[in-house]
Amino acid sequence: MTTRDLCIVGVAQHTVHPPGPAPEPLALWEQVARAAADDAGVPDLLASLDSIQVVYCQTWPYDDPAGRLAERLGASPTHKLYSGIGGTVPQVLVSETAEAMQRGELDCALIVGGEALATKKALKRAGERPAWSHRENPPSPFPWTPPPAVELAHEVFQAWETFPLWDTARRARLGIDLAAYDHEMAEVMAAMTPTAAANPHAWSPTALTVEQVQTPGPDNRYVGWPYTKHEVSVMDVDMAAALLVTTAEKADALGIPVDKRIYLASSSYAEDPTGVAERDDMSASAAMRITSRTALEAARIGLVDVTCFDLYSCFPSSLTLACDALGLDQLDPRGLSVTGGLPFAGGPGSGYLLHGIATAVERLRAEGGNALVTGVGMHLQKHIAAVYRTEPGWTATPEVQPDVDAAQPRRALVDSYDGSARVAAYTVAHDRSGPQSALLVLDVPGGRTLARVREPELLTDAESRELVGAEVKISTDDGKNTATW
Repeated sequence: MTTRDLCIVGVAQHTVHPPGPAPEPLALWEQVARAAADDAGVPDLLASLDSIQVVYCQTWPYDDPAGRLAERLGASPTHKLYSGIGGTVPQVLVSETAEAMQRGELDCALIVGGEALATKKALKRAGERPAWSHRENPPSPFPWTPPPAVELAHEVFQAWETFPLWDTARRARLGIDLAAYDHEMAEVMAAMTPTAAANPHAWSPTALTVEQVQTPGPDNRYVGWPYTKHEVSVMDVDMAAALLVTTAEKADALGIPVDKRIYLASSSYAEDPTGVAERDDMSASAAMRITSRTALEAARIGLVDVTCFDLYSCFPSSLTLACDALGLDQLDPRGLSVTGGLPFAGGPGSGYLLHGIATAVERLRAEGGNALVTGVGMHLQKHIAAVYRTEPGWTATPEVQPDVDAAQPRRALVDSYDGSARVAAYTVAHDRSGPQSALLVLDVPGGRTLARVREPELLTDAESRELVGAEVKISTDDGKNTATW
C-alpha cells in the first residue's frame, strides 16, 4: 500500500422510474454528485475537487459538460474531462485516475454520468423537444470510429445484431442444438432478474422465469435472433450514478471512516480486433480471458476468492464468453451481476459501469471480500477487468495487448465476393412484424466477408436449423453481398 492508493469514498445512484418526468441530464449529474459527497460524509468536498469527469451523454449535447457541472457544484477543478463512448469507459476513467493519483497529480476526483433517454423518447413520441440548457450548437461529431468498409457496406451498426454472432458461433463449436442453447442463454439471463427485483435502482425490477425470458411473444419479440427482448440491454432509461474517489492520504485528512473506503486493487485493459469478421475464433474472446486473469493475478487472488461479480451483461454472449474466459460456471451461486444486469437493471448509454461499480462498493462495505467488475465496449472489441476490495494495495498491471494479439489472429477482410462460402456465424434481425434480414459472417478464399439474406423463406430456414458450417452461395452488387442456398 501507498498513501496514494485510490479508494472510492462516496457512491450514489438515481433512477427516475416511469411515468415520473426526469430532470435534464445535467441536473441528474448534480444530484448524484451531491449524494455521493453526502455518502462520503463530506458534502463540502465537492467545492475542492481536483478533477470532474463526465461520461459521454447520448441524451443531450452540452457545450461544456464537465465545466457546466463544475459551475453547479461551485467547484474549480484543474482537471476536467468529457469521455468517449463505450461500456468500458467508467472503469477506464477510474483506472486512469488511479494512475494519476500515484503520480501525485490528483487527490480527489468525481466521476459521474447519467442519461434521460426514456424521457427524450417520450417527448419525441409526443411531438415535443427537450427544453434543456447549454446546448452545443452545432453538436460535436459523434465520437465514433467507423468500422471496416465491409461492415459499413452491409450496415453493421447495431450491437443487438453483432452480439448474437458470438453465441451462434459458440453454439456450433459446442455442438448444442438450437432449443437447448436458447434455454442455456435464457437461464443465464433469468438468473440475474431476482437481483434486479431487489435493486431499488433497477429500471425493470421484476423477477422472470427462464421460460419468460426464452419464449418469444408480443411483449418479448425477437430482436436479433436468437435473442429475445428480455436478453437485450435497455438503453432508453432515466438513470445516473456518481463515484467520488480520493487517495488514501486524502481520505485520512478528511476523516472518512475506513469502513467507507473501497480500494481499486488492479485493472487490465485490452482490445480484440475491431471488425466482427476479423476474429479468427468467433466463439471466444482472447481479450476477455487475458484481461480478467491479469486483473486477478495482479490482485493476488483466484476465482474462488471473488465474493461478488459484475460481469458486463448487455447480451447473453457478453456473459457466456466471459464465463468461458474465466472458467466460471454460468450459474455460479455468487451470481454474475450485483445490479441485475443491463436488460433489467438498465443500461444508460456508456455509463452502466458506474452503477455496477457503485453497487459493488455497497456490497463490499456490507460484506467485505473482493469484487471482479468487467466492461465491454463497442462490438465486443474493448475489454476491461478490475478488482475492488476493502483492503488497500494497488498493483499496476503489465501491458497485455501483445498477448491478446498473439492469441487472437486476425482474418483478412474481403469487401466483396462471388462464389461459395461457409458460414462462420449469423443472426437474423427482427422488427415488430417479424424477421427482416440475416447477417452472415462467411469464410471465403483469402479471409472473411459479410453478406445479407432477405428472402423470407431463407430467414425462416436460418432460424430452424444450425447454419454455422453450411455452404452458401454469394453474389455481389455494388460492394454488397447477398447470400442464398
